[in-house]
Amino acid sequence: MGWLFLLLGVMAEATSHVALRATNGFTNLLPSSIVVLGHLLAFLFLGQAMRSLPVGIVHAMWAGMAIVLVTAMSSIIYKQHLDAKVWLGMVVVAIGIAIINLSGAPHSH
Repeated sequence: MGWLFLLLGVMAEATSHVALRATNGFTNLLPSSIVVLGHLLAFLFLGQAMRSLPVGIVHAMWAGMAIVLVTAMSSIIYKQHLDAKVWLGMVVVAIGIAIINLSGAPHSH
């Protein structure tokens, strides 16, 4: 269940970060509400994920997956096309996430 909460936390965080651009300095109510709600939900879900997963694993996975997801979402929504070096960096992040998950480290308290 911890992995589901982690995924939900990442999705909430990424949505919040992508919406931040549309707030126009928090003068637009709808995107501003999405930012605040997204961050609240992200921390609620991450807190639940940490009940069954180690803090370090949750934080590393959250950060890495959020970087990749925010980049992909902003590319689609805002048409922010990035060069091959940036996408190579995303692949390196994804490989790092895979290594964390494939390590022999236990994933429970």
